[in-house]
Amino acid sequence: MSNAITQIPFNKIDGTPTSLEEFSGSVVLIVNVASKCGLTPQYEQLVELYHQYKDKGLVVLGFPANNFAAQEPGSNGEIATFCSATYGVDFPMAEKISVNGDDRHPLYQALIDAKPHALRNAGMSFEKRLKEKGLGVENETDVTWNFEKFLVSRDGEVIGRFAPDIVPTDERVTSEIEKAL
Repeated sequence: MSNAITQIPFNKIDGTPTSLEEFSGSVVLIVNVASKCGLTPQYEQLVELYHQYKDKGLVVLGFPANNFAAQEPGSNGEIATFCSATYGVDFPMAEKISVNGDDRHPLYQALIDAKPHALRNAGMSFEKRLKEKGLGVENETDVTWNFEKFLVSRDGEVIGRFAPDIVPTDERVTSEIEKAL
């Protein structure tokens, strides 16, 4: 990876500084995660996906974010413990960041700039339910909710973006991962 996006610094969940450059040569699935969301069980599928493809070069990278209905209130330590104890998460996790708004992390700004629109399910029922509850996002390019997924190629190009309700093991996600690997 030698793309500018790979140089953007962030911290691992233990506070260690890093960037996507650490995962050079890997395909990276970046997911904004939360512990108290209806979609939180997607952690199981993220772990499954990671184990299925890690030997071929896939890295799943979780970014806890508290942007949506305060569904990630914990500290980095609490989040790490929850993920490990509840779902057996053994893929890399970053420190809690913001994925939307004025304090959006620069990595997420770069991901959105590179791939402004997510692949969504037909009918967009998930997005409609959010709007009905007054939880829709202001800008259509913003991250919609927890568990939105960005796929980054081995050379640092953002090649996929998947809506939160498209599960990690969905064929549309796995086929893109397989092509990138």
